[in-house]
Amino acid sequence: MGKTETIVSKYKEVTDFELMQEIARFESRALEELYDRYSPLLYTIIKKIAPNQLTADKILIEVFVIIWRKITKFDFAKGNVYAWLVTLARNKAVDTLRRERSAGQTVPAYDDEYEDYFILPTFDSKMDLLDFKTAFTLKPKIERSLAKLTDTQKYVLHLAYYEGYTIDEIADKLNVPLSTVRSKIMTALHSLRDFLVRD
Repeated sequence: MGKTETIVSKYKEVTDFELMQEIARFESRALEELYDRYSPLLYTIIKKIAPNQLTADKILIEVFVIIWRKITKFDFAKGNVYAWLVTLARNKAVDTLRRERSAGQTVPAYDDEYEDYFILPTFDSKMDLLDFKTAFTLKPKIERSLAKLTDTQKYVLHLAYYEGYTIDEIADKLNVPLSTVRSKIMTALHSLRDFLVRD
């Protein structure tokens, strides 16, 4: 077995967290392995937010460029790779969609400071983050719980999470008072939580 093959096989056997540690040492093979593991999942999330294939392809590449450039921003103390990558992909896709919607309008410059604040994930220290295996086993339960929401509840959550609309923008889009949108989102989230607990 050649040296390159040995390196590749070595990374196939390490954990996601260990891959992130290797990426922090600028090991490009570790990034390739992370891409192989996570690109199908991240692409599915991105494509749901940005259905255009060329846009989705571009976002996926940009996500892994961000990982390479900003690996030091990953919280190695918390160490939840799955939650960090999924949130990063979602944030990047939503930001791209918002910028497309705002064509011709003044939008904040996309620079390092903006990326650090709005794109890179930050989690509450008290939050219990899922790993890939746990999230996969919970998927059917979450889908059943989402199915129990009303059409209106599903729609406002979709606008907020997948399309990145702010509460103000949702109120304008639906032509309803801001307080109504806020109430609907909170009700939807509480209902989802209750369904998850009871399911």
